[in-house]
Amino acid sequence: MDAFVNWARNQSVTPAEVRTPASAAEVADAVRDAARAGRRVRMTGTGHSFTGVALTDGVLLRPNALTGVLGAGDGWVKVAAGTPLHALNEELHRRGLALANMGDITAQTAAGAIQTGTHGSGRHTGGLADQVAELEMVLADGSVATVREGDLFDAARVGLGALGILTAVTFRVEPAFLLRARREPMAFGRILDTLDDLTGADDHLDFFWLPHTDTCLVKRNNRDAGPARPPTTFKRWLDEVFLENTAFGAACALGARLPQAVPAINRASARLLGTSEFVDASHRVFTSVREVRFLETEYAIPRRHLARALREVRDLLDRSGRPVTFPVEVRVTPPSDAWLSTAYGRDSAYVACHVYRGAPDPEYFAGVEEIMTRLEGRPHWGKLHTRDADYLRGVYPRFGDFVALRREMDPHGLFANDYLDRVLGASRDG
Repeated sequence: MDAFVNWARNQSVTPAEVRTPASAAEVADAVRDAARAGRRVRMTGTGHSFTGVALTDGVLLRPNALTGVLGAGDGWVKVAAGTPLHALNEELHRRGLALANMGDITAQTAAGAIQTGTHGSGRHTGGLADQVAELEMVLADGSVATVREGDLFDAARVGLGALGILTAVTFRVEPAFLLRARREPMAFGRILDTLDDLTGADDHLDFFWLPHTDTCLVKRNNRDAGPARPPTTFKRWLDEVFLENTAFGAACALGARLPQAVPAINRASARLLGTSEFVDASHRVFTSVREVRFLETEYAIPRRHLARALREVRDLLDRSGRPVTFPVEVRVTPPSDAWLSTAYGRDSAYVACHVYRGAPDPEYFAGVEEIMTRLEGRPHWGKLHTRDADYLRGVYPRFGDFVALRREMDPHGLFANDYLDRVLGASRDG
């Protein structure tokens, strides 16, 4: 039987059965068959979650055949759940359309991305779940439901696959637009001193702090009337392929072999950072190439706590002397109304900490978690964390409502797995 292994290669499972459905009807058949056999059932994405959210030892559904645009109209596009985001971006661009905001990874499926709360950075526009207009999903009784409003809609947009299996997603879209992308180094201390102004000045702000240095790379993306001034083919290759992947991967591998060299490696990397600016189609600006495998934890905190969180992460690394090659990434979003969105009900800042896959460091992540949980942090559902239902109930106002809805819709735990039982609590009979 085929084993499922995620992108970071830290999660794997060998299910009892694997199916590749090509329609909602075939997903419904799989759900009914799993129920009759007393097995659990889950649908994977493309494995870009670091947690066990997609795992099952029962019936594993692969999304490879559930792809493509299913319909489009004025301001909306409906896609099959397994459509990779990079394919969606290209199809929208071909039609003269675009998503208002997105994260930087495009390998995920449409359903997998919204179910785990994938987000980008935006002053006025939230994550992918906030751009969803309608969901098509298979419920635990094998029926197919279309949901566009009400409690189920607000719960299922970031539903972790716990309420049903998504088979199609309808996104709100808008006419294609250009973004002016400016990249510049900035001192960590200056960022802390001007954080409120910085997070409110741009349409999309993203910055990276290089541990063991005082240097950040600040990315400001703002809408632009044009004309487009994209990077040359060579410049794009130099930045996105060679520097951000080939050279960075070599630096990470060197740091894994010689941890004592990591501060010097990061200082050398900081000296290479320069200022650049270009104008390009929005999806090409939002997204990046990520070939160096890593492990990641990320927490959403109230935006008012961001400066404190960054100071404490810096102090954590200074005290511990831990060698960390990967930058710490910071993004911001407005409040969301999806019940389990990490931005639910509050202006949020995201602090993401990574380590090279070849040099895992659980103690670093544990130290970061201790900081973030003191600051009302909510862990990203698809990134490494140790929180459980008892903790999460205290930071999500609608957590109890979600759990009650889950028990009503899936009383036998058909869609459950070990991860969901930890973060949501065991289903009533599952």
